[in-house]
Amino acid sequence: MALLEIREVTMKFGSLMANRDVTFDLEEGSIVGLIGPNGAGKTTLFNCISGYYTPSSGKIFFDGKDITSSSANEIAKLGAVRTFQVVHPLKEMSVLDNTLIGAFLRTSNVKEASEVAMECIKACHLEEMVHRKAGTLTIGQKKRLEMARALATQPRILMLDEAMAGLTSTEVRASVELIKSIRDQGITLLVVEHIMEAIMPIADKVVVLDGGEKIAEGPPKEIINDEMVITAYFGEKFAKRLKEAKLS
Repeated sequence: MALLEIREVTMKFGSLMANRDVTFDLEEGSIVGLIGPNGAGKTTLFNCISGYYTPSSGKIFFDGKDITSSSANEIAKLGAVRTFQVVHPLKEMSVLDNTLIGAFLRTSNVKEASEVAMECIKACHLEEMVHRKAGTLTIGQKKRLEMARALATQPRILMLDEAMAGLTSTEVRASVELIKSIRDQGITLLVVEHIMEAIMPIADKVVVLDGGEKIAEGPPKEIINDEMVITAYFGEKFAKRLKEAKLS
């Protein structure tokens, strides 16, 4: 049984159909890429999975439990947490204190929470900035802080919403290595990403949305050769570049 099951999820905002009958599974221990053009419904789907929205119809199951109508807090306690496309750390608080917020989801013991927070800070390579105010960090560092805070909740599923957007090429490479190391810890990842050269080589499976609907699902090798995906998202030149990067 998949760790996360999305079944015919539809999300409407009045007459706007943001997601329509989206269905796919997230297998435990895998990295699944969720891609598609701007406005495809990726972040809306994230909001449905993580409890910020309740779908208009359809079902979402986490480890066999129906979480379709569960709150974000309830879903986080079960073990599914997410980051946000636009990061909003608590600017006047330190890196450590920001991360402690995540750790306190599992324990009220300050010593235990501090140990968990420091482990996550080190995993995200922020140990030299532990006492700096979050507002003084670069965008790349803030994105790593958001990942550290999410990891401090000790999740089973980590959902990353464009964690590499706005980063330098060096920071992107570091983020890719961090994502792989998180997977190696046994955490399952669902990743929304527009930087295809970063996500395609590490994803076990890719789900493609367009206009709120799933248009393709499969291994990266298949996705970059899918004519519907090429037309809707990649374009011929970019698809060729991905293939030349030895993804096919």
